[in-house]
Amino acid sequence: MFIKTLAPQDQFILKLVPIMAQASQILLEEYQNYCAGGEFNIQEKSDYSPVTQADLKVNRFLLKQLAEFTPELPVLSEESDYSARSAWSRCWMLDPLDGTKEFIHERDEFTINLSLIEGNETTFAIIAVPCEQVMYIGYQSQLPYKYSFSRQEWFQYQIEEHDLAAPLQIGLSHSSRNPKYKNFIEPILRDRAVERREAGSAYKFCMMLEGEIDIYPRFHPTSEWDTSSGQALLESIGGGLMTLDGKPFQYNQRETVLNGGFIAFRDQYCKKIAYEALAHSGILD
Repeated sequence: MFIKTLAPQDQFILKLVPIMAQASQILLEEYQNYCAGGEFNIQEKSDYSPVTQADLKVNRFLLKQLAEFTPELPVLSEESDYSARSAWSRCWMLDPLDGTKEFIHERDEFTINLSLIEGNETTFAIIAVPCEQVMYIGYQSQLPYKYSFSRQEWFQYQIEEHDLAAPLQIGLSHSSRNPKYKNFIEPILRDRAVERREAGSAYKFCMMLEGEIDIYPRFHPTSEWDTSSGQALLESIGGGLMTLDGKPFQYNQRETVLNGGFIAFRDQYCKKIAYEALAHSGILD
């Protein structure tokens, strides 16, 4: 849960907050225009995924702002050229619109993901939620903040004991019809009630921070910019995101930016349940 607090006295955070708030406002205005039936351009990328004028507009804005804020850091963005990334030991990782399909289907569960990669780890992360006018922000080594930029109020995460009597909340994508998800949930149901919570892309990480999702399994592809921010924020509260064989994702280390399957968990109790379910699901056979 998050409890109200004073603004952090951290200049890195305080300088990034207005940049991300403005980026969120740009994206929100694009979404409102799209939902109102205004002229709107949607294209298809080489991998057949959609890219909209909103992705590109937010990308341009953030590339410019980050170049002014941290000129020494390159930006590995979904919507830009990152062919030189193997030479980058430190960089920003950006998804200017995570949840493009949610955006197109007029579901407000899309986010802006920004993270700082140092070596192979994410050390700092922000997930902004334009339609809720909030952002989750912090270092991987500290409990994260939540900032409401519509109300200019700060909150900080407070760790709570896991409620063992409550149903286990499993986060799923709206399009998760793969039988692997049913196979994953079935072993859990033998011992515990389960609530399925469908939500868009990285928005599920925000729900985990809010205690609304306990475990988020993913058996279909994502990219590094989809998971970097969420992983760091989960690690900061004692949870995490790991491969199906139990290793934390590393960033900007492989030839591809595509991820394999993963399990995200809110705390170590949920991790234990998730990997026991995975072992009994037949998915790894």
